[in-house]
Amino acid sequence: MGRWGTVALAAVAAVVTACSPSAADEAAGDETTTSTTRTPRITDDSGRPPVTFDPCYDIPDDVMNAAGYDAAKKEVADMPMGTYTFLGCTYRDDNKIPGTRRGYGLNILAGNVTLDEEHSNNAHIATAVSINGRRALLEVDPNRNDTCKYVVETGFGLLMLTRIYHTDYPGSAPIGEWCTGLEELANSIEPFLPT
Repeated sequence: MGRWGTVALAAVAAVVTACSPSAADEAAGDETTTSTTRTPRITDDSGRPPVTFDPCYDIPDDVMNAAGYDAAKKEVADMPMGTYTFLGCTYRDDNKIPGTRRGYGLNILAGNVTLDEEHSNNAHIATAVSINGRRALLEVDPNRNDTCKYVVETGFGLLMLTRIYHTDYPGSAPIGEWCTGLEELANSIEPFLPT
């Protein structure tokens, strides 16, 4: 994982706050409809483009609910990093399949670093892919069991979808199962991303 990915995920763990639908509505005010031109909640001093897409507010709840994630239990976090910014949202899929999986944990981060920077940091685990015709990366690190990441290029930088597969048995899932269904979720979110 790249330096900002490590810092951003650590920040998610450290500063995540619960975001009920009513709290999200109050925080977003009139901006609860999907918009890719909102005023950023936070900015940094880097000179990089502002992060104008907020995963907790700009991905429709029905898209996440349809994918098996309870959007009513999403959690939001602000991560100004000084030289770059990430807006994050975490989701859980608690659809248990006994003996197979207990569900998934999903972090979605919108950041103002470029896809090329991300590739440079993670070239050893990254494969160039396309999400609905948009440049993207698939990152699978065999040293990070049960974890799969798609990184999609946006107008301000990138969107990272990092999912952890929670097995319902001791040990890790087969590596071929780590990414099952995540590309479909990335494809369903992509139309909402700014170009």
